[in-house]
Amino acid sequence: MLDATKIRRGMIIKLDGGLYRVLDCQLITPGRWKAMMQTKLRNIKDGSQLEYRFRSDDRVEQAYLEEVEMVFLYRSGDEFYFMNLQTYEQIKLDAEAVGDSANYLIPDLVITIETYEGQPVGIKLPTTVNLTVVETEPMLKGATQSASSKPAKLETGLIIQVPQFIKEGDVIKVDTREDKYLERVKTR
Repeated sequence: MLDATKIRRGMIIKLDGGLYRVLDCQLITPGRWKAMMQTKLRNIKDGSQLEYRFRSDDRVEQAYLEEVEMVFLYRSGDEFYFMNLQTYEQIKLDAEAVGDSANYLIPDLVITIETYEGQPVGIKLPTTVNLTVVETEPMLKGATQSASSKPAKLETGLIIQVPQFIKEGDVIKVDTREDKYLERVKTR
């Protein structure tokens, strides 16, 4: 158990019998009143979000998750298949459990799956992933590198803004935390 004022973004906490990931938290100290911790939480099972205000003297139970390195194998409809790198055991997760991480899952990508009491509850992606551009507009004549950006559709279906010089077939490095273009990857 820890004090509510020690809650931090990214933590998994137990609340009313459920597991919640802390999406955002802010300590509020209103004048003469006691401090409060305003949080935005996401239910790990169903993905619903809620805002919850803890008093400063509340105690919260932090849930500790096991992390298992796995490799993404393939997708079949709304099901995603992963293999444990140590035991070669395969598991299946549905689209709800994978969430927005599906935008970055390409075969052979090594990721971390978080489990609680043996059940998978979430995915941790690497900070960056290299993806191929499959669709984008051609470069405009006279456009400079810093002039503007254009939308590009990547191999996973994700659409992000890229510089004008990026063309179809280019491999780019994407920041998975912000859905943001970082650089073009040199290929041989």
